[in-house]
Amino acid sequence: MQVAKDAGALLSYDPNLRLPLWPSADEARKQIMNIWDKADVIKISDVELEFLTGNNKIDDASAMSLWHDKLKLLLVTLGEKGCRYYTKNFHGSIDGYHVKVVDTTGAGDSFVGALPCKIVNDHGIIQDEPRLKEVLKFACACGAITMAKRGAIPALPTEKEVLTLLKGGK
Repeated sequence: MQVAKDAGALLSYDPNLRLPLWPSADEARKQIMNIWDKADVIKISDVELEFLTGNNKIDDASAMSLWHDKLKLLLVTLGEKGCRYYTKNFHGSIDGYHVKVVDTTGAGDSFVGALPCKIVNDHGIIQDEPRLKEVLKFACACGAITMAKRGAIPALPTEKEVLTLLKGGK
């Protein structure tokens, strides 16, 4: 991580919590937080927000309790309800897209995979709220399309599918 950071890479972190893979919840929390402060962009789900904060509130105060000084963007995904975003200078929400849910496997991965595709060549998007909102709409559309299909990898959308959904098509 340090070599990538030194080379100017934007470090993105999605803890992708799977408690059965850990010896205990405490160990999972400890290891997740062990590298938390090294990331520039962090994406967590609403369930992960509850787990990491120890309370059941999905609100701005809970999310911001996880903020660190080097963080550029914190995202909380809310399933079909979209996501919330937080930067040093602004925060807000993006509505989700309603689709007939077939399988939720891979939706978060699709969302988080869409982000670097859109910001890798222009990190300034993170500080430009209108452009960031467009990227997050794209990411939410990716997650929604993924839920409308079966399987994690086969369900990942093409850019054309995402653009069709964004334009109001199905």
